[in-house]
Amino acid sequence: MKTLVRLANAGVVTLAAAAMLTGTAARAAQLSGDARGAIPRDVQQLIVVDYRAMQNSSAALSLKDRVLPPELKRLETALKQSGLKVDRDTDTLAFAAYRVPGAENQTRTLGIAQGQFQTASILASFAKQKTKPTAIRNNQVYPMGAAGYSVVFLNQTTMLFGDAAAVRAGLDARDGLAGSFASNGDMMNEMASVDQKNLWSLLDQKGTQTMMRGVLGEAASLTDYDTVKNRMRSSRYTLDFQNGVKFNMAVVMSDTVTAATAATLMKGMVLLKEAQGSPVEKATMSETDIDSSAGTLQVSYAASEGQFSNLLSSPLFTQVVR
Repeated sequence: MKTLVRLANAGVVTLAAAAMLTGTAARAAQLSGDARGAIPRDVQQLIVVDYRAMQNSSAALSLKDRVLPPELKRLETALKQSGLKVDRDTDTLAFAAYRVPGAENQTRTLGIAQGQFQTASILASFAKQKTKPTAIRNNQVYPMGAAGYSVVFLNQTTMLFGDAAAVRAGLDARDGLAGSFASNGDMMNEMASVDQKNLWSLLDQKGTQTMMRGVLGEAASLTDYDTVKNRMRSSRYTLDFQNGVKFNMAVVMSDTVTAATAATLMKGMVLLKEAQGSPVEKATMSETDIDSSAGTLQVSYAASEGQFSNLLSSPLFTQVVR
C-alpha cells in the first residue's frame, strides 16, 4: 500500500492522482487523438482519470483530497472557478508533467480536460466579461481566473489548461512545432495496457527512479540500490475503487535478474512495516502481493473501502504523502 499511495501522490507530479476514481459503471479513462497530440513528448509522468466516476466515489474523493499535490490543487481549483462548469461537462481529466527542454530537472504541468463543452456559451461569457484572449497562431488562449493560468479549446471536446508556458508547449506539440506524446512510442505502447481502467498513470525512467526510491525507503539501503535504479526503464499503475479498492503496478526493468532483485527489496520494505508498523499498516502489508515476471516487477493490493478508509489516517499514509 505504500506503493499505492506513493504512486498516487508521486509528486513527480505525481502528477497524480490527480484524481482517484471509479464508480458503479465500468468506465475507462482514455485520451483522444487530439489530447495525445497536445501533450509534449518528454513526459515524466502522465495521470488520466475518469472524472465523472471519481465524483461518485467517496473513497476516491477522500484519497484525492489527501494526495493531490499543491500544484494540481491550484490547477483544479482554477479550473472549477473559471466558470467552465467542469463538474458538469468534464468526462476525463489528465495531468502531464513534462520535462522543460534545456532546463535540467525542471518540469511543468499541463492539464487536459475532455468532455462536451458548451464552447459557444463559454466564449460568449468571456466576451461579456471583456476577457481578451492571446493569439498563438490560430489558437485563442484565454486567461483563467486570477491565479495566472490560461485555457484554450482545441475543439468542442478537448481543452488545455495550465500556466502560459505549459499551454504554449501543448499547442506547439499539437501544431507540429515540437514533439508530442503521440510520437513517444515507448509511452504509447505502455498506455495500451492501462487505458481501459478508471485511473491510470505512466512514468518514464526518471519518474520511476524517483518514485521507487521513495517507496523503498529504508529497504533501499539494504543493497546497491543505485545499480537497480539504473536498470529501471518505466512504470505504470492503475487504481480502481469498484467493489473495494484495487491497485496494480508494473515496473519494467532491463532484465529478469534486476526485476527479481527489486521484488526482494520491496518484500524487505513489507517485512519492515509488518514488524514496525501500526495495526492498520500491518494489515495493509498482508494484503500486498509482490512478484516479478519477464523482467517486470509486479505489485498489487486489494482491500475493502472500510480498510482503505482506515489507512487514510494511518502513520504510514501520513509519512508517505507529507
